[in-house]
Amino acid sequence: MNNLISIITPNFNSEIFIAQTLQSIRAQTYKNWELIIVDDCSTDKSLDIIETYSKIDNRIKVFQLNENSGAAIARNRAIKESAGNFIAFLDSDD
Repeated sequence: MNNLISIITPNFNSEIFIAQTLQSIRAQTYKNWELIIVDDCSTDKSLDIIETYSKIDNRIKVFQLNENSGAAIARNRAIKESAGNFIAFLDSDD
């Protein structure tokens, strides 16, 4: 069985953690995943870091909210954008 896993990550100002989080996901042995990151109007460089990773790995999909709305709204938007058979939640600083 090779089901698609949608990993849902809200992002807000996680510049100091996000690269390590993305590297951890990419290092998994299970390869059939998509990462849906919704940026909640970050003011740091975390969105730049995420966009860099999304250019080198097309499984990473980035969306932005129009206004700061909180993690729950970001998660719900990510769920709407997901295509996986299963959903996993991973915060940007995990």
